[in-house]
Amino acid sequence: MPPLSLPAPIRLMRPHQWVKNVFVFAGLVFSQSWDDGATVQRVLMAFAAFCCVSSVVYIVNDWHDRATDALHPVKRRRPLASGAVSPALGLLIAGLLLVGGVALAAGNPVLIVLLAIYVVLNLAYSWRLKQVPVVDVSIIAAGFMLRLLAGTVAVGIPPSRWLLLTGIFIALFLGFSKRKAESFHDESSHRAVMAHYPPALLDTFMAVTMTATLTTYSLYATSPEAQMQHGERLLYTVPVVIFGMLRYAYQVHRGRGEDVARDLIRDPWILLAGAGWATIFLSRWL
Repeated sequence: MPPLSLPAPIRLMRPHQWVKNVFVFAGLVFSQSWDDGATVQRVLMAFAAFCCVSSVVYIVNDWHDRATDALHPVKRRRPLASGAVSPALGLLIAGLLLVGGVALAAGNPVLIVLLAIYVVLNLAYSWRLKQVPVVDVSIIAAGFMLRLLAGTVAVGIPPSRWLLLTGIFIALFLGFSKRKAESFHDESSHRAVMAHYPPALLDTFMAVTMTATLTTYSLYATSPEAQMQHGERLLYTVPVVIFGMLRYAYQVHRGRGEDVARDLIRDPWILLAGAGWATIFLSRWL
C-alpha cells in the first residue's frame, strides 16, 4: 500500500517504482565512467526522463482501469480509483510528465526512440498483452532492457554483450517472480493471465532464468574484458549475487515479490547484499 502521508498526486506517479530505473546506471557503473562529468550528466538526464515517462504509463493505465480498480480490494485505494485525484487532473499530470520526459531527452534521438518504444510497449501491455502468457513477462523484461540501453547506447557507452545478456535474464527472472508472488493471492483477485501459469511452471521459469542470470554474470565476471577493466573484483561479487538472488527467490515463495521495487528494498538481507556488492566492486585493494 502506498504511503498515505504522501499527497495523492504524488502517489499517483508511484515514485517508489522509480527504483526500477536504476538499470539506466548499469553502463555507467560497469564502464567506470563516473569521472566523466558530461557522461554522468547524460545518464542522469536519461534516468530522470525514464522516471517521468514511467509515471506517465502508470497514470494512463490507472486512468484507463479506474472503474475496475474501484472494485478491487487493494487497487481501489489508488488515487484515481478512490477519487482522491480527478480523471482530468490525472491526465493533466500525465501530460506535464510526458512533456518533462521529452524535454529531458531533447537532443538525444536514440533516447527519444527508446522512450517511445517503452511507452508503446507498456500501454500495449496494460490494455491487452498482459493477458497473453509469456508475452506479458517478456514485455516487462523489455522495459528493463530499454532502461539498460538508455544508459549505454543512448549516452555513448558501448554495452558489454555479457552485461546485456545478464540484464535480459535478470529482468525475466523478476518478471516471473512477480507472477509467482501473485499466485499466492486468492483466486478471485487473480489477473486473467494467471489461469495460464500453473505454480510448477512458474517455478520452472524462475529456476531457468535465475540459473541463466547467474551463469551469464559469472561468465562476465571472469571474462578477459571484465578482468582487464575491473581486475578480480567482479569475481568476488559472484557469491554475493548468488546470495541476493536466492534470498529474493525465498521471499517470493513467502508471497512477496509482486511489487519488485518495494520488495527489493524491504528485505534487510537483500539490502546488505547490495551494499556488499558495492563495497567489493568499489574496493581498490582487490
